[in-house]
Amino acid sequence: MHQHTLTLESRLGGTPRDRLWKELFGNALHFPLANILLELLLRDASAYLIKPDAYLLIFAGLAQALWLSQRTLDRPWRIAGNLIGPALYTAVEVVKDGPHFFTDANHVAYWVFALLVGVIQSLRLRSPRIHAPLLIAEQVVRSCILLAMYTIFEIRSSPTPSSVSDFIADPSHQFVSVIIPTFGLSLGLADLSSQRYLALLRETAAQLRVYAEWLFGRDLLGRAIGDPAELTLSRRTRTVLFMDIRGFTRWSEPRPPEAVVAMLNRYYAVAEPLIQSHGAIKVRFLADEVLAVFAEADDAAAAASELRDHVGALLKGDGLGVGIGLNTGPVVEGLMGSSAMQAYDVIGDTVNTAKRIEGAAAGGEVLIAAATHQALSLAHTVGNSREVAAKGKADPVCVFPLDYLAFRARRNRVALGRMRPAPASAPAR
Repeated sequence: MHQHTLTLESRLGGTPRDRLWKELFGNALHFPLANILLELLLRDASAYLIKPDAYLLIFAGLAQALWLSQRTLDRPWRIAGNLIGPALYTAVEVVKDGPHFFTDANHVAYWVFALLVGVIQSLRLRSPRIHAPLLIAEQVVRSCILLAMYTIFEIRSSPTPSSVSDFIADPSHQFVSVIIPTFGLSLGLADLSSQRYLALLRETAAQLRVYAEWLFGRDLLGRAIGDPAELTLSRRTRTVLFMDIRGFTRWSEPRPPEAVVAMLNRYYAVAEPLIQSHGAIKVRFLADEVLAVFAEADDAAAAASELRDHVGALLKGDGLGVGIGLNTGPVVEGLMGSSAMQAYDVIGDTVNTAKRIEGAAAGGEVLIAAATHQALSLAHTVGNSREVAAKGKADPVCVFPLDYLAFRARRNRVALGRMRPAPASAPAR
């Protein structure tokens, strides 16, 4: 996949770094931060901060977020992943403090909330129909982390021994016990609304992406999103390919429009992937005519060779063929049009000449201009030159028929030569 395509995908779905931050601050650090604040309030803050406990909690949360952010969302990794944080923290603390670790209610709460969140997230992936209530329930559970920590703080900081029942008996604690889950419910509803809106935006963006790829092509669209200056009008050297069906007008006259469209769609379906596989910058279909723009002459010639074979085989049953013309030279390319409507196009004599050369090609023939001949790294893979008259040109245009078999054989030999190891040098005498 091209780098530009990856940029486009990351904008729609988020980069690995985006997923890590979301997992870290939206899930993995919730309990560790609440636990650190609890310990700071219950103990001497300076003494607590010089111990490894707080940093171990943060590290455990980071490890959990890193692991979960690498997992695909279509698999139920959430239960195991959410237990990574408490497992790491517990393993180190038990080694350090022994079984006494489990006598602290906040340590047990870490496991309880991690398991609850993991189960809810796993069920959300397995049961899309109940996604909405589960999402709200998850936010309520998260808000209860604060309620649990507040309860532990009140009980442990009380000057007299107290229990959970004593905590609930206090009217102010009853208010807190109701208001915190209520806020969690509110956050869950807000999160549900945001996720639905985000899903709608992504669905719309995906549809717009498809339409934009139809107009610009995947490679150009990716480059333009990465750098909008790619669409600015500029002068560049390109190789332009034109292909046209020979005998199309005569063939289509007696046939209904639906049959003509069906044949053209088959024609496009064969031509487009072949052209794109050779790195075309721009592809445009207009009835039976195909325009493709390439950065390299070799890529254009390779595409022309395959188009001649595969498209020719497709059209042979209808008694049709294709003529193909290539020309290399300067063009002006970029967005053109009015303020209300613009399209990406290429303009210049190079384009016009490529069209004239294509018009001179017989069915099943690829003609290339002298400039393309010079630009080819495999220049000897052409036949004898000839001159063709070109409409609008004062002088004939010198063209070469592309020798398809020799072209492909030469490319294969060059590729094979690159793969072979260099021969060992003879030993010195």
